[in-house]
Amino acid sequence: MTRRLAQVAKKVGVSEATVSRVLNGKPGVSDATRQSVLTALDVLGYERPTQLRGERARLVGLVLPELQNPIFPLFAEVIGGALAQQGLTPVLCTQTKGGVSEADYVELLLQQHVSGVVFAGGGLFAQADAPHDHYRQLAERRIPVVLINAPIEGLDFPCVSCDDAVAVEQAWRHLTLLGHERIGVVLGPSDHIPSRRKLAAARAAAEAAGGTLPDAYVERSMFSLEGGQAATSRLLDRGVTGVVCASDPLALGAIRAARRRGLAVPEQVSVVGYDDSAFMNCTEPPLTTVRQPVEAMGRAAVDLLCAQIQGAEVQPGELLFEPELVVRGSTTQAPRA
Repeated sequence: MTRRLAQVAKKVGVSEATVSRVLNGKPGVSDATRQSVLTALDVLGYERPTQLRGERARLVGLVLPELQNPIFPLFAEVIGGALAQQGLTPVLCTQTKGGVSEADYVELLLQQHVSGVVFAGGGLFAQADAPHDHYRQLAERRIPVVLINAPIEGLDFPCVSCDDAVAVEQAWRHLTLLGHERIGVVLGPSDHIPSRRKLAAARAAAEAAGGTLPDAYVERSMFSLEGGQAATSRLLDRGVTGVVCASDPLALGAIRAARRRGLAVPEQVSVVGYDDSAFMNCTEPPLTTVRQPVEAMGRAAVDLLCAQIQGAEVQPGELLFEPELVVRGSTTQAPRA
């Protein structure tokens, strides 16, 4: 702190006491001098105090893993609107294969002196085995951060999540009530935290229904329509009649896999998605899926972020939001043996 005061004072040509008054928001300093001190902070690479970041502090990073899955643009719309109501401007950072990495985005956002960062969806924070150094960098610099749909072990960022266990329980109960006994699941990669939660919930749901979930009925995939198709094709080889998927694109891939086999959906294979992203009621058949409460989750994430920006004490931990099963045309009674 003393070294910073000395460097800024020398840069501006004022006393260290004057710099200290500016940094602590004390009166008795001219507007011109105050602005010179803040500019010197920027030039020397020091972070402005939150309450003194000015217009540059009105920026908030919004980091998304992709835009192909319609759920992420929906999160962006809700969060962006809620930020705008608070006078904040989102800086959208979307990862692409071979493009700018999440760590690079964090570095760019720090250079812009953002007030905070929201990580939504399946970023690296949702992968237990991925590098998390850039998150630690944010924590060390005390940048307000909110995560959506997966906490980071060892870092006390507040998190807003849809309850994966309840989502799978709803989907599983729906299929078992329809008479399905051979139910498979299509999940994300093994280190994907929400998929780990969904798998544990599926095993618990199977046991609660008086059965088990064989390993042969568990398939993993990248989150894409093509991945869902390939994974479901393997499950169909093993005789499943119901498929619970970890995303809507995976579920659409599952429907395609069944049709490529000449199997009717839902008469011969029932499929349940997850998210209730845009246009899932317009697919053929309309997709039965578990809806994330995106509006409530997005607004809660912004409330948590703004509380941190304003200096309030925000308790670390995870807020769990209740999902809702939306029954449409992709599920029906299990086929008779």
